[in-house]
Amino acid sequence: MLLLASSSSLSLPSLSHLHLHPPLPSSFPRSSLHLQFPSQTTPLRLHTPPPAFCSLSSSLEQSTSFSQTQMQHSFLYSRAYWVTDSLIAWNVDVGNELSCYLLASKNASLTIANCQIQGEDLKIKLQEDTAGLPANVVEKFPHIRGYKAFKLPPALDVKPLLKSQLAVVIYDSDEKCRNCSGLQLPGVLDELFSYSGPLGALFSEEAVSLYLWAPTAQAVHAYIYKNPSGDDPTEIVCLEEENGVWRTKGPKSWERCYYVYEVCVYHPSTLRVEKCYANDPYARGLSSDGKRTFLLNLDTDDLKPGGWNNLANEKPVIHSFSDISIYEMHIRDFSASDLSVQPEFRGGYLAFTLLDSAGVHHLKRLSSAGITHIHLLPTFHFAGVDDQKENWRFVDTTILESLPPDSDQQQALITAIQNFDGYNWGYNPVLWGVPKGSYASNPNGPYRTIEFREMVKALNHIGLRVVLDVVYNHLQGSGPFDEHSVLDKIVPGYYLRRNTDGFIEHSTCINNTASEHFMVERLIIDDLVHWAVNYKIDGFRFDLMGHIMKSTMVKAKTALNFLTKEKDGVDGSSIYIYGEGWDFGEVAKNGRGINASQFNLPRTQIGSFNDRIRDAILGGSPFGHPLQQGFVTGLLMQPNGHDHGTEANAKSMLAASMDHIQIGMAANLQDFVLTNSEGEEVKGSEILTYDGTPVAYASCPIETINYVSAHDNETLFDIVSLKTPMDLTVSERCRINHLATSIIALSQGIPFFHSGDEILRSKSLDRDSYNSGDWFNRLDFTYNSNNWGVGLPPQEKNEKNWPLIKPRLANPSFRPQKIDILATVDNFLNLLRIRYSSPLFRLKTANAIQQRVCFHNTGPSWVCGVIVMSIEDGHDGFPGLSQLDPVYSFIVVVVNASPKEVSFVSPSLQSRSLQLHPIQVSSSDDLVKSSTYQASSGCFVVPRRTTAVFVEPRKKLI
Repeated sequence: MLLLASSSSLSLPSLSHLHLHPPLPSSFPRSSLHLQFPSQTTPLRLHTPPPAFCSLSSSLEQSTSFSQTQMQHSFLYSRAYWVTDSLIAWNVDVGNELSCYLLASKNASLTIANCQIQGEDLKIKLQEDTAGLPANVVEKFPHIRGYKAFKLPPALDVKPLLKSQLAVVIYDSDEKCRNCSGLQLPGVLDELFSYSGPLGALFSEEAVSLYLWAPTAQAVHAYIYKNPSGDDPTEIVCLEEENGVWRTKGPKSWERCYYVYEVCVYHPSTLRVEKCYANDPYARGLSSDGKRTFLLNLDTDDLKPGGWNNLANEKPVIHSFSDISIYEMHIRDFSASDLSVQPEFRGGYLAFTLLDSAGVHHLKRLSSAGITHIHLLPTFHFAGVDDQKENWRFVDTTILESLPPDSDQQQALITAIQNFDGYNWGYNPVLWGVPKGSYASNPNGPYRTIEFREMVKALNHIGLRVVLDVVYNHLQGSGPFDEHSVLDKIVPGYYLRRNTDGFIEHSTCINNTASEHFMVERLIIDDLVHWAVNYKIDGFRFDLMGHIMKSTMVKAKTALNFLTKEKDGVDGSSIYIYGEGWDFGEVAKNGRGINASQFNLPRTQIGSFNDRIRDAILGGSPFGHPLQQGFVTGLLMQPNGHDHGTEANAKSMLAASMDHIQIGMAANLQDFVLTNSEGEEVKGSEILTYDGTPVAYASCPIETINYVSAHDNETLFDIVSLKTPMDLTVSERCRINHLATSIIALSQGIPFFHSGDEILRSKSLDRDSYNSGDWFNRLDFTYNSNNWGVGLPPQEKNEKNWPLIKPRLANPSFRPQKIDILATVDNFLNLLRIRYSSPLFRLKTANAIQQRVCFHNTGPSWVCGVIVMSIEDGHDGFPGLSQLDPVYSFIVVVVNASPKEVSFVSPSLQSRSLQLHPIQVSSSDDLVKSSTYQASSGCFVVPRRTTAVFVEPRKKLI
């Protein structure tokens, strides 16, 4: 990606020698190569190696001889690791004829010419340590296992050297350079400068103090401003360093002023000592678009809504994490199109405080039925949306509404302004600790803090706890000039994870962070505690959690659990954390240490998303063919024309899907014993996916988040519309939508629903609407429309599927009517009510699930497309199972995914006093009301595409 030089938006002093580069685009780059082409007066700055040198990989490190061309560019690489104060790791062989040295240059003057290196201030001979790297180093940096260890002289004063340009060099007997490299410093920085004292701005009655961790900086100044933009600084303060921490104390009058740090530091991406201008990593307030850090004391009374200090005592009660149900929502989606919200509140925090709006009315219905937590997509300061609403661009909706449902013109108009409108999901973090300004009525001053707190309080008061979507796995900016770069300006090369060549890893899209480094982990934990204490947040969902170390997640959970109402104003034991435990990229298979992936999390009580049940219910995966069918979408039972192989193959796929779903309904427990489709008794961990990975990974129910849709990929209704046969009626698609959510709602573990699952939400078949604007992301809580057929979805992510999408959008029979949406809402609310009608749907332990949950349509004689689950309770005063439910002693759930009514006979379920759940008896769905059970035969009759719940009421004592 080529970037042309321009001025930064950071408010900086007027310095003629300052070279500023533009921001990254608001959408995530899809390439790991980021070349910056600067102005004529600026040398070339490289964040990753130029294409001509990309082939200079680790194979070169096996050789001790570089060509002249290779040598000229060798300082761009950092292939050696300074891992402790006395050891450097490098993947080279020195032998007897060569010698290894460490070079340092405080003003970054190292140059190479004719195999000679010049410009060093210090040249230190290193000795190879034949014992190799110690175990603690290999444990922290497993990817350099096998590297050679080089010892530094024991009397060397290391700390001052770390502020210089550094290189390791191999010389021959003629003092000619045969190999050289820059160094990666996180190991030695962690050993010498790990710090647990104050950071950020601290407020007292007399003063404001600033603390910045920057051990490699040569100088740090704070530029103090009265206003959020414009004007010259009122003060330029020189901070003093003590053991890597820079600090200063200012007057009380600094409070509610603004500041920017100037950090003079060697930056490995430019091979120069740079003056970097950055916000405080521990910022708690910002000016518009993060131009300056706002000195905001969050304990000030005028920042707190009425009753804020007592909110912990007013939160909805959660007796157990097993009682949680999660509803995922984007702040802007909630109200941007809600005409019952006044225009100035639409799309922002304050929309949640309007008790009579259509959206809040809908949330109240969800809360009353059983939803306990609302999960908000990123709310911290992110790139991609201008905080100043007056700068946003819009498309005339009357034009969009006039276009055909399968037209490509809507997406063309939307994408033309997509980087300049008010929409982005927010997975492009800049600063983690400050609410996003575009959701506030005013991005400057204290408004974003006040209004965020008002939102949390309002949601709590309608019965909903609040989960924040946190994105600690990557950052939007890097390098010394990017306006979105913060951490990489302050301690270059430390916060962002680098590969063995020394360039930033991009497997999470961009600029992966390195939680295996002490101060990165500390920043993450401090940030979580900050949100919990200062904003009374009730849970955290971790984006790409597998890229964070397991130890970080466990420490974070422990730190949150230690918070108390008496000391911190919050009950930390009620804060739930969960995330995406995907295992890929450089962290896969514990490549950078034990990471927080699905199979590493058992016994932590940290939740992770169960993609197995999602894929089995719907078919395929988000990365497979969009027409591949699954359990509810017609696999074997109602083919859509996609090639699923022979009928025997399709039957085998369906049998495997049913096994996966049943294990998922048992909370995806590793040790749950199921009779599989072949008649074998197997544990969940012994049932395998198509690639040989175990299906089950959880040790207890709260470690499983069951779901069929989320913000990523198509909505549930859109997936159903893609995978089902073209000639299916829309009413049948609505039943399938409901069938999918019923499995999630009635499973053990924690159910998770994407906003709109319950109202047939469509994004016009957009598979990734992160930057598709309000048009494709609209939610309608008046239930008049589900947003189907608003044009072909944006070309970037969807064009290859347009041939599949276009005929569906053009077909008017695919569009649900209001009556369909209303019926789906009612059915969804009934599912929640059923879940919360009995604690048997929310068992707390693995043992309870193993003892009480049983599946009946198993083994080789299984009935196609039917899952039958029973949950048994004990009886008070009788030996065996304890009694949990005072109302029902036995429950049977029958899921019929076939397009026909089914009869299922189970001898083990004969002679019971089962009856249809009273909530379904009074349902508006006539089909479910026709479900029957015959005690004499143990026969259940359930209509097509229906989930029926039968309960056995306890006998009342006379």
